[in-house]
Amino acid sequence: MTLAGGWCWFDRVEVLSRSAPPRVIAAGACPDDVLHRLTAPRPDFARMTLDRPRLMGILNVTPDSFSDGGRYLSSAAALTQGRLIAKAAEIVDIGGESTRPGAGEVPVAEEIARTIPVIEALRAGGMRGPISIDTRKAMVAGAALRAGATLVNDVSGLIFDPALGPLVAREGVPVVLMHAQGTPETMQDNPVYGNVLLDVYDALAARIAAARALGIDPAKIAVDPGIGFGKTAAHNLHLIRGMSLLHGLGCPILLGASRKRFIGSIGEAETAGARMPGSIAVALAGFAQGAQITRVHDVAETRQALRLWQAVHVDPLEMLA
Repeated sequence: MTLAGGWCWFDRVEVLSRSAPPRVIAAGACPDDVLHRLTAPRPDFARMTLDRPRLMGILNVTPDSFSDGGRYLSSAAALTQGRLIAKAAEIVDIGGESTRPGAGEVPVAEEIARTIPVIEALRAGGMRGPISIDTRKAMVAGAALRAGATLVNDVSGLIFDPALGPLVAREGVPVVLMHAQGTPETMQDNPVYGNVLLDVYDALAARIAAARALGIDPAKIAVDPGIGFGKTAAHNLHLIRGMSLLHGLGCPILLGASRKRFIGSIGEAETAGARMPGSIAVALAGFAQGAQITRVHDVAETRQALRLWQAVHVDPLEMLA
């Protein structure tokens, strides 16, 4: 059976429980509602079909992001980088507040001043593809949408600012709901889970239900397991290995693991800029589990890896056409 109408298929399903060992059953033995959520093609998201992997390129206009803080703080540098990202990625994701572990909150006015000129310049320069605003705040998201952003990416899953969910509902724009345990200031102090895979699944299901209760169209919701947000390296690896479980939520999956600390620890790459090979390895693991959107720093390199992965695993003739 085809997974989420995409490029992966399955004939067996692992049944997970908090109180019993995992067991494997034939896909046809799944309850009908579960099987429908696993197999149903996902609707277009941010004007993109999801029958193939999509890339979201990261553009941080911040002085303190963990990987590239300060590099694109000027409008000119951000505009140049945004155009480069758009050549290889379907989505440009623009953020004006670092959410690295230990980062503090940025005032709304400052976050707006960092992000809006870049969005306006990209649109004025002719960019027509999706632009995502990476923010937890309704006022920032509203300003970004007026400037030309078409998608909201909220690391708090619409929890941080109670006004953001109603704004997304009113504007009818797509939204990414991410899981995080705690806030950036405290999330890595001592993250604890009973079963990280099932806990994250249940938390995201609750956020989807809350978003729908606000009037957000379920066809416009994507989910992100929040790699590195209140998780140890072991938690991150467990989530990546079992990420296909999240297809049971019936929404597109976004994977954002690029250059994160666990990649450096395992791959022996101390600086974030040296973690491109490990980041691509994790991205390929996500593609193999049907993750529809992958959020990355190294866009051109990941696109090259994706094209080769598709040529080997999906449809060589299509890739050579």
